[in-house]
Amino acid sequence: MILDSKIPSGPLEKKWEKHIMDGKLVNPANKRKYDVIIVGSGLAGASAAATLGELGYNVKCFTFHDSPRRAHSIAAQGGINAAKNYQNDGDSVYRLFYDTIKGGDFRSREANVYRLAQVSANIIDQCVAQGVPFAREYGGLLSNRSFGGAQVSRTFYARGQTGQQLLLGAYSALSRQIGLGNVTMYNNSEMLEVVTIDGHARGIITRNVNTGKIERHSAHTVVLGTGGYGNVFYLSTNALNSNVTAAWRAHRKGAAFANPCYTQIHPTCIPVSGDYQSKLTLMSESLRNDGRIWAPKKKGDKRPAHEIPEDERDYYLERKYPSFGNLAPRDISSRAAKEACDDGRGVGDTGLGVYLDFRDAIQRLGESAIRERYGNLFDIYHEITNESAYKQPMRIYPAVHYTMGGLWVDYNLMSSIPGMFVMGEANFSDHGANRLGASALMQGLADGYYVLPYTLPHYLANVPREAAPSTDHPEFVKAEEEVNARTKKLIDNNGKQTVRSFHKRLGKIMWDKCGMARNKSGLQEAITEIQGLKEEYWQDVRVPGTAASLNQSLEIAGRVGDFIELGETMCRDALSREESCGGHFREEHQTDDGEALRDDEKFHHVAAWEYKGENEAPERHVEPLIYESVKLATRSYK
Repeated sequence: MILDSKIPSGPLEKKWEKHIMDGKLVNPANKRKYDVIIVGSGLAGASAAATLGELGYNVKCFTFHDSPRRAHSIAAQGGINAAKNYQNDGDSVYRLFYDTIKGGDFRSREANVYRLAQVSANIIDQCVAQGVPFAREYGGLLSNRSFGGAQVSRTFYARGQTGQQLLLGAYSALSRQIGLGNVTMYNNSEMLEVVTIDGHARGIITRNVNTGKIERHSAHTVVLGTGGYGNVFYLSTNALNSNVTAAWRAHRKGAAFANPCYTQIHPTCIPVSGDYQSKLTLMSESLRNDGRIWAPKKKGDKRPAHEIPEDERDYYLERKYPSFGNLAPRDISSRAAKEACDDGRGVGDTGLGVYLDFRDAIQRLGESAIRERYGNLFDIYHEITNESAYKQPMRIYPAVHYTMGGLWVDYNLMSSIPGMFVMGEANFSDHGANRLGASALMQGLADGYYVLPYTLPHYLANVPREAAPSTDHPEFVKAEEEVNARTKKLIDNNGKQTVRSFHKRLGKIMWDKCGMARNKSGLQEAITEIQGLKEEYWQDVRVPGTAASLNQSLEIAGRVGDFIELGETMCRDALSREESCGGHFREEHQTDDGEALRDDEKFHHVAAWEYKGENEAPERHVEPLIYESVKLATRSYK
C-alpha cells in the first residue's frame, strides 16, 4: 500500500489556491451525469450533500435516523473556531493553524491544517447567511469566547447549542436541495457494506432499519461522513447509535485506518454514577471560561465544597499551567484531573471527580450573566444530578469524547480506495494526537462546504460520463451476499449472552488498558483478551427477533462485532507507538513531571493500518509528516 498524500507544491499559504487552480473541473452540464452517494447527515454529510446538490450533481444522502436533524452533530455545545479576529486580540489564519498543530502535539498533516484555518472564516459567513443565531455583542457584532489551547478568543457560539443551530442551518440548505430534486434522501437506511468495482468505490449496500429490507445503491463515487468511533469504549459522550460500521466496512475493503489509538478524553463530563449507565454527558469546554477547576489539597477530604476554605483548595490547572490556566488543552487537563483523583483527592461518592466552580464568576459578573452564557448547560447538569451549579460547584471527570484517528485520506479527502472520500470525524487528517475544543464543527463544515466540492471534480473528471454501474453487477451481488451471511450468522447463533454484555466487557478492556494511560503489558493483555472476546462473541451472542423487521438488537450486534475488531487494531496501534503524544499517553514515555514525552525521530509520522484478512494481523504503513513551516517543539502551556 502506497500512502500518497498528494500535497501540492509551493508555499504553505498558496498550496490550496494552487491546488484549486491546477485541478480538473466538471462543467455544469456534465455534473448532472454524475451520481454521488453521501453516507451520514451530520454537519459534514449535510453540508456536502447540500453543496454538491446546489452545484448540480445527483446526490443520494443516507442516514440511519428518521431525519437528518438527529445526527450526533446536534450534541456539540460550546462553539466553532474561525480566524476572523473580531476581538482584535492578535488572531490570524497562521495563529489558528499553529494552535491546531501544537494542540495536536505536532502529529497532524501541516498542509491540511493550514487549509482548515484558511477556510474557517468563510464558514461563519455561510452560517450567518443561513440564519444561524450566533451570540452577538451589544453593538450587533458576533461574539467570541475562548477555548482550550488558545490565548485568543476565536470561538463563535450559540449559547450551549452551537451544534444544534449549525446542523439546522445545514439541514435547511439540504432540505432546499431535496425539494428541488437535486438530493434524494434515504432515511432509516444503514450502510452495511461498500461495493468496489475494479478497485474503485461504486456503491453501497444498506438495510432499512424499520423493515429490514436490504437495498443496493450505485454511484460514481461514495463519500463517508459517519462520525467517530468513541463508543468502542461503551461509555462515552457519543450518542448510543454512533458507531464505526461504515468506516470499518470500508477498511475491510481496502481503506487504510490511520492513527486509531488517538482518542480524545474530554475533561469536563458528568462523572459515572453507576453500572446501569449506557452513556455519559458532556459539560461544554466553554464552561472553563468562567469556571475554575479545583480539588481539595488534603487526601480523602469529603467535606462539602463550601466548607473547604480557599487555602485548602488546589486550583491545579492554574498552578501547573499558569499561561493557559483552566483553558489548558483537553488531553493535559484530563490527565491532571486523573492525577488528582489517583492521589486520593477526588470528590463525590466514587472519588472520581473534581470541582468546576462558578462562585468567583457569579460574584464578579452576577448570576444573570452566567445564566445568559450557560443557562441550558446548567439546566442539563441539574436534570442529571439534581444539583444547582449556581449554588455549588459542578462535579466533573474525564470521559471519552472524540476520535482523532479515522480512515486515512489524502489532501483531496480521498481514502486509499479510489473513489471513496471521507469527511469530518470519520477521517484522520486535521487534529493529530489531540483536538482543540471547537475545532470539530469547524472541520466538519470545512470539509463539506469548502473542501470536497473542490476536490471531488479532480476525481470525477477522470471517470467516464456513462451511467453508474448496474446494481446487478456481480460485485453488488457478492456484497449483498456478504451482508446477508453476516446477518444470518447473528440471528441463527442462538447464544446465551446479550450484545450489550459483550459491549460492556469490550469497553472495560479498552478503558482500563487503552484509555487515559497505556503501557506495554496492558496493551498486550488487551489484544489477547479482545481476540478471546471476539471468538466468544461469534459463538455465544444472542440476537432475538428476525432480520425482516425492526430489530435494534440486530443493529447493535453488527456494530459491536465491528467495534471488537477495531478495538484490537487500536491496541496494536497504541502498542507500536513507543512515545507519548496528545491523547496517546504511554506510561513508559513521560517526563519527570508527568508530561507526554514524544519521540520525533522515530514517530513523526502517520500510522495507517491495512486489513489483511479475517483473524490476520493488520499491516502497519507509515506516511512521514513533513513540516515546511512549523518547527517541532516541546509542547508547553506553562
